[in-house]
Amino acid sequence: MKFAERPLLATLASAAVLLAATGCSVLEPDKIDYKSAGRGVSLEVPPDLTQLPGQSRYAVTGGAATASGYQASQAAASTATSTTAPNTIADVHFMRSGDERWLRVDRPPEKVWGAVRDFWLDNGFLIAIDQPTTGIMETDWAENRAKIPQDFIRNTIGKVFDSLYSTGERDKFRIRMERNAQGGTDIFITHRGMEEKYTSASKDTTMWQPRPRDPGLENEFLRRLMVKLGVSQEQAKAAMASASAAGAAAAPAARIVSAGGAPGIEMSDDFDRAWRRVGLALDRTGFTVVDRDRSKGIYFVRYIDPNTEKQEPGFFGKLFGKGTAPLPTSQYQVVVRSQANTSTVTVQDNQGAAVPVADAQRIVKVLADELK
Repeated sequence: MKFAERPLLATLASAAVLLAATGCSVLEPDKIDYKSAGRGVSLEVPPDLTQLPGQSRYAVTGGAATASGYQASQAAASTATSTTAPNTIADVHFMRSGDERWLRVDRPPEKVWGAVRDFWLDNGFLIAIDQPTTGIMETDWAENRAKIPQDFIRNTIGKVFDSLYSTGERDKFRIRMERNAQGGTDIFITHRGMEEKYTSASKDTTMWQPRPRDPGLENEFLRRLMVKLGVSQEQAKAAMASASAAGAAAAPAARIVSAGGAPGIEMSDDFDRAWRRVGLALDRTGFTVVDRDRSKGIYFVRYIDPNTEKQEPGFFGKLFGKGTAPLPTSQYQVVVRSQANTSTVTVQDNQGAAVPVADAQRIVKVLADELK
């Protein structure tokens, strides 16, 4: 059933009268106002995004507070503010290379993880995957309620009967945190979207289908995360504007080649950039990174053959219903090898052995299309 307003005219009219009588006013929403689909509603998504249980590793501990302690902290904060240059951006840096954007924080991952998790919760999301050991965090599906048109009826009645309205779109975000060579943390955010579309001319049935990723949303959440990590609103906007004004060279070419008799991808990148680009490509194309070993250049991933996935009838049409049995998955190693400024990406099985050529070709093509 399409998510939209229901014609409950009598009920809605009564609610409108009640709101008018109480003098209720509604503020204009921001352009981003997410509300999670809820932990009780299991979205039936591609099996390679199977939700893993959350972990409560970052419980906030309490402590005694005193008036003298509060005054001392306020004095210290005042002194710090007066001696800090206004253009200093804490220890958070907005990075850009080609079309890639990410944050570099001069703190180790274990010092950043809890703040990043709180950031997504504060923005209306639930956490579906929470894996500090692999550096992967992923939100649940959520709806940007700010996209709902704000006419008079929706501004009044819709606040009471909120579930009557829907955008027909859902978003989720994957966050990857990696320790960099300086001991700090690189934070990457990638977006995935779904939209509900009619599947019949009579418009009586719908199906949830993937929609293109939104780089604008990725950038906006990078900016908001900068603020969460200690940067002022003005400094965050200035950093992003500066990066955009500076421009960037196009990403080096990536082409499919034969690597030792097996299909692979050749990239005109050194290892650091190749590793980063492959990681983002895996995130954006729906692979699940189970683990990684940067020292060996290996991403351990789960992958679903798209031809197998298409055999599941009504897969996206049951997005909010009870899930069917998950499709079988296979685990692979995506290996990045570099020599000077050239890198090669190949696919192996989970033991590091060769995989069937047909499987390697499918995975290599998916990654190459994203890397081009």
